[in-house]
Amino acid sequence: MGKSIFVSYKYSDSNVLALPNIEGITTVRHYVDEIATLLEDEDHIYKGEDDGEDLGTLEDSTIASKLGDKIFHSSVTIVLISKGMKSVFAVEKDQWIPWEVSYSLKEQSRDGGRSKTNAVLAVVLPDSFGSYSFFVEDNTCQYCHCRTLKTDFLFQILRDNMFNIKNPVYTDCENHLGSKPYSGYSSYIHTVKWADFKANINHNIDIATGIRANIDQYELTKTVK
Repeated sequence: MGKSIFVSYKYSDSNVLALPNIEGITTVRHYVDEIATLLEDEDHIYKGEDDGEDLGTLEDSTIASKLGDKIFHSSVTIVLISKGMKSVFAVEKDQWIPWEVSYSLKEQSRDGGRSKTNAVLAVVLPDSFGSYSFFVEDNTCQYCHCRTLKTDFLFQILRDNMFNIKNPVYTDCENHLGSKPYSGYSSYIHTVKWADFKANINHNIDIATGIRANIDQYELTKTVK
């Protein structure tokens, strides 16, 4: 069955790999347009704003209400991790991505209805050089070929909801200083690279919804600090 999906992203971030079908500068918004098409092809429902829907001229309270309504009617939130997703000119609580993630994680009441916590999937976009290494470092161990997620790069609410399983399981690799790598789905917010997401959209959405089905196994942070 198709899912209703909201996408959280930094609209104007242009530090992403150029898409071949785009004239001029590629921004994260162009990736959202591609996701919307891919979701429709797989019978999912895209619940985010349309490209022609300009929220920038509205008051923050009105934007929050419109976005809240879209998130309320979704069950999965995809967060696009891009190199320029964070503004250095504003504190985290005043930026839209943390607000949208927080709203997605809370159980909300609107118009007499109540929503459950969304599944959340982080999709990492390649930077302008086609690299994911600003956040994902593959094969950091030559023996177990584990990957490292550079969570310090993220907004706090994303960072706090990764590697937050209550009873973690670790690999048996002995070639690590300090703690061993996690095994299995150790994060409520699962992370996948754009290329892998595109290659198997339903599989990755199913991972996120499967994690949500076991939500009690995770220590969730739902508030932006």
